[in-house]
This record gives sequence, C-alpha cells and structure tokens, in this order.
Amino acid sequence: MKLLKQLSVLAVAAALPLTADAHRAWMVPSSTVLSGDAPWVTVDAAVGNGIFYFDHFPIMLEGVGTPPADSNRQPAPLSITAPDGSDVAPQNGHLGRLRSSFDLQLEQKGTYKIAIANSGRVMGMYELNGERERVMGSLGDIVKQIPADAENVSIVRSDSRMELFVTSGNPTEDVLKPTGQGLELQPVTHPNDLYADEAAEFVFLLDGNPAPGVEIALIPAGARYRDSDQARELTTDADGKVSIEWGQAGLFWLEAEYKQTEGLEAPVTQRRASYSTTLEVLAP
Repeated sequence: MKLLKQLSVLAVAAALPLTADAHRAWMVPSSTVLSGDAPWVTVDAAVGNGIFYFDHFPIMLEGVGTPPADSNRQPAPLSITAPDGSDVAPQNGHLGRLRSSFDLQLEQKGTYKIAIANSGRVMGMYELNGERERVMGSLGDIVKQIPADAENVSIVRSDSRMELFVTSGNPTEDVLKPTGQGLELQPVTHPNDLYADEAAEFVFLLDGNPAPGVEIALIPAGARYRDSDQARELTTDADGKVSIEWGQAGLFWLEAEYKQTEGLEAPVTQRRASYSTTLEVLAP
C-alpha cells in the first residue's frame, strides 16, 4: 500500500512539491450521472492526507487558474473528451491554496472523460555519502547527473493516468476506448453504471494488453469519520480482470499499480505504471 501512495504522487509529479510523497492525489466530481439540458459538473483536484479532503496542496492543472509567480511547479496536462471525441476546455478554473477547481458543461448527451496523463517520465534515485538523492528529467540528463561513485542507483520510468467519467443521460462507450499507453482501465461494467448491490468488472491493460497481477487499492470516502480508511487490496487475474463487490453506496477512490524490474533496457532498472479514478456507486 505504501508503494501505491508513492505512485499516486508520481501521477501528478509535475504539479507537486517533493514533500508530498506521503499523500494521495485525486480528482472528485460534484456528480457523475446527470440529466436535463446541458447540466454542469464541478471538479476538484487536490493532494491530501486522506481521500477527498482538501488539506495539503492543489493539483496544478493546465488551463485551470493562474500558478503563483514564484512557483517552480509545472501544471499537469488536463484533457477533457466529449462523447463525440472532441476536446472540451475547462471553464471557471481556479487554483486555490488547497485545491484546483473547474466547471464542465455537458452540452452533449453521453459519457465524458476527464484525464491527467503522463507517459515516459523518468526519475533517478541514488545514495551518496549516506544521503538519499533524487533527480528528474530526460533519461540522458539523469544519467549525467548521477555521480560515478553513487550507490544503490535506480532509474525508474513511470507512466501515470488519473481519470474521471461523468455522464449526461444514458452512458456511452466511445471515450472508454484505451489509448494503448501505460496502465489503463477497460470497463466491462460502465463506470457510470455502478450499484451497491451489483458486482462490477474491470480489465486493466498495460500498453493495450491485459495486465495480470496489477495491485489495486480501493478506499470508500468518509475515512475521517471512521477508525480506519477501510482500504481493500485486490489483484487482477491472469486476464487482467478484477471483480469488485462494493457493499455500500458512495464515492470510492481506486488506484492500480504495475511494477516491472525484469526485461528492461538499461539503464532503466524499474518501470512503474499507475492508474487512479474516483467512482460513484449508487444505492440500489
């Protein structure tokens, strides 16, 4: 579970300070399933000690608010895809001290996808004189930055994706098609058609292929008011599939992680791929 927390930060590493390693990153919509003509959704994006509590840092997003003039953080790439496959711009964006927020008007009927994706990010870690160091950049730059006498050197390539799905009217599937890059969720059960008394099935893909052995963390909202976060750990089967019994209605944070240490091209020593989403499960 500790590794999953670290990867949630890698998902938006460009938007976060280095001190955020112990926290989780997420986006949460005001609603996931709506009706009526051109309804609105507000999306919050943040990094916090717990799930869905704004208590640490915002996720800085491209096209959302204005970064502080003294900030050295790069906004994370935000994409919004309409049911017909066209791109949609966020509206009324605001970057606050604890969260980023933007509005989205669902002018088309069907399912929209909201995504933050990073591909091929590389990070180097090593020890020198007893101190743990970390460097980021291109693979070539990282290799040059690591001293020749460094110890316990690791170079990690990471792909990360954070997604939300919201639907106006009946769910549609065009935006659910995988990109073939990194770790992705291929729904068997539509992510906006989830009910507390029905099991949902998802397939996880790595670079477009079924990914067995993916570790999944599932946490229901409301942990602040419980003795524990009630996290559940699941693993995809040989076909990359996982079945989830929700047990209750409400919001859930799902994070999946894949790690590979064999068969990599030097000097990369490890590949990590992560995926996270917020899912709303309705009462029967």
